[in-house]
Amino acid sequence: MKTLTQQLSQYAAYHRDKRNIHTHFVGIPMIVFAVLILLSRPALDLGLLTATPALLAVVLSSAYYLVLDRRYGLVMLTLLVLLLLLARPLAEGTTTLWLGWGIGLFVIGWIIQFIGHYYEGRKPAFVDDLIGLAIGPLFVVAEAGFLLGLRPEVEKEIIYQVGPTLIREHLGRP
Repeated sequence: MKTLTQQLSQYAAYHRDKRNIHTHFVGIPMIVFAVLILLSRPALDLGLLTATPALLAVVLSSAYYLVLDRRYGLVMLTLLVLLLLLARPLAEGTTTLWLGWGIGLFVIGWIIQFIGHYYEGRKPAFVDDLIGLAIGPLFVVAEAGFLLGLRPEVEKEIIYQVGPTLIREHLGRP
């Protein structure tokens, strides 16, 4: 299994344009929330716990994040549980409400992602490695932390491996 910095560096190699990174701050949370909404059905009430495919996804992805890095894993677990709690009422609503929010956020989130990759001039990371779908949310959390001055050693290692983020001078660049 790759290390935290290996995973983040591989993902970061596809995300060096700051405009692309900024679109990911919006698009990725929308996509994650959409997936949790859509996976919150069917539900099996087990008393204190309601079992759903979304819960299983949160448990498995959080376990992966915790293995990569305890601090980031705890942040990801917290954020995923919060999104799961927000998703549940939408999934308990009408089918139109459930699918409208789930599919709507999913489609809009991906449109935002692809706009970012237009600026980047590079395909999304998951095209070459499906683990990019799991690393994307972690990348957003890491980048948010870097903006707050957190985990500078991780940021430094990523920059060492793939170079600094860039701002393109002209928008017409493919």
